[in-house]
Amino acid sequence: MVKKIRIKYHSDQIDRLAYIGGKSDWIDLRSAEEVSLKQGQFCLIDLGVSVQLPAGYEMIIAARSSAFRNYGLIQANGIGIVDESYCGDEDHLRWPCYATRDTVVHVNDRICQFRILEHQPQIVFEEVDTLGNQARGGFGSTGLS
Repeated sequence: MVKKIRIKYHSDQIDRLAYIGGKSDWIDLRSAEEVSLKQGQFCLIDLGVSVQLPAGYEMIIAARSSAFRNYGLIQANGIGIVDESYCGDEDHLRWPCYATRDTVVHVNDRICQFRILEHQPQIVFEEVDTLGNQARGGFGSTGLS
């Protein structure tokens, strides 16, 4: 099912959002500003867009796999969650990053990516004395014999 995201561009210097030739269903976001960072510095990079998500959806923003290799940047909060209420003209998407080395991000550089997901269904927690299942082997046990 096709979903529509309304988008307001705040920069005419960044490419429009688009899928990348069938390679992935994640969509790249680009820097809307030139940013010079020193090692150990934090920054919220303006991504040059505001969005209105479809009702019942949220946006997950994550670093591109090349963000560390090319820029020495890591996403400061692991992943970003944008809910559907963040939809005003001045609600710019921003990428929180931390520089592990001196670096420069140029306008229109692809630095992070997003996808949208339906909200989690309503959950009810049922407290029990036992789950009644066999243990798998503990945290980090996959692949151990």
